[in-house]
Amino acid sequence: MEKRIFLIVLDSVGIGAEPDAAEYGDEGSNTLAACASNPQFHMPNMQKLGLFNIDGVTCRPAAAEPKAAFARLQEISKGKDTTIGHWEIAGINSPKPLPTYPNGFPKEVIHAFEEKTGRRVLCNKPYSGTEVIRDYGKEHLETGALIVYTSADSVFQIAAHESIVPPEELYRYCRMARDILTGEHGVGRVIARPFVGEYPNFTRTSNRHDFSIEPPKTTMLNQLSQSGYDVLAVGKINDIFAGKGITEAIRTKNNADGIERTIEMTQRDFQGLCFVNLVDFDMLYGHRNDVEGYAKALSYFDQKLPEILKGLRPNDLLMITADHGCDPSTPSTDHSREYIPWVIYGNSVRAGANLGTLPTFADIGATVLDYFGIKPEITGNSRLKQIIK
Repeated sequence: MEKRIFLIVLDSVGIGAEPDAAEYGDEGSNTLAACASNPQFHMPNMQKLGLFNIDGVTCRPAAAEPKAAFARLQEISKGKDTTIGHWEIAGINSPKPLPTYPNGFPKEVIHAFEEKTGRRVLCNKPYSGTEVIRDYGKEHLETGALIVYTSADSVFQIAAHESIVPPEELYRYCRMARDILTGEHGVGRVIARPFVGEYPNFTRTSNRHDFSIEPPKTTMLNQLSQSGYDVLAVGKINDIFAGKGITEAIRTKNNADGIERTIEMTQRDFQGLCFVNLVDFDMLYGHRNDVEGYAKALSYFDQKLPEILKGLRPNDLLMITADHGCDPSTPSTDHSREYIPWVIYGNSVRAGANLGTLPTFADIGATVLDYFGIKPEITGNSRLKQIIK
């Protein structure tokens, strides 16, 4: 019997501050509510499934007869970034946050990187990705020095003009950085940030590439692939897990492309998991405090949702969730410590089943494994009995 799960992460679509949000400077954050306040926000299809029936979600009326099962999940790990969030979904509790560098990277890291690449480093401090190329792009073009910067996340980002450093060469420098950044300096991601254009009108290209730290423990992806199931990774999922446990990676350019690839996957014969990340919510709108853009992007996903639902087969499950928040209405441009939604739809699902508030994102991974008859060797508890008729 063919079984498939489509697990879609709406990157950064949090649904309200967690109890410890104040420790992260995120008291009062609510990404979904901020977007729902904008007139561009329309999510009637998610409303029918039960998104607004979830505990604490009051920004739109609840559905009288929701078609899906649903829950609110709290993060058990320390952190609020993409890597930690996805790892927890896949079954890893991270009791220690990944290192961040509010004052830039230490001299020994930068010196080692300059030695390996043979290029000098510019900037070395937290910066907006669009502003850093505006402020340092001219000097980079004149000298060939690499623009290295970070953010509130655990990231080492390298920006370079494609005419000076072609993308493949930039990826090689990123691999060098990844080799250096281990142990106490084991950042979540080294990110290639290529750009083009002439000063001062530089623009980033779609040739971004993430080089993630490897997950420290077994994940649901490892267990699925080791049990002979397909694990199809759409978008940056492959990067986040450093390819571990993934049987096929499908790269995407943006949300629209990721949604189209997902619709294509519903037409494909496979057994196992299609794990999707839609990054634009976070990258283009959350971090740029663009409430209207974020609202429009959510509305577009909702508009395309019926095409995904149409492709589901009798034994398929669709799960829609997030990995953290990134409230575009707060002064901060950083991620926010928020609960995430979990909406589960399929022929076999108990429509309207409210699982309440669950203690860890890892219950998703445990439930996925249980659906395929695999005993979870990860953090989290399966909720399959509460979900399936």
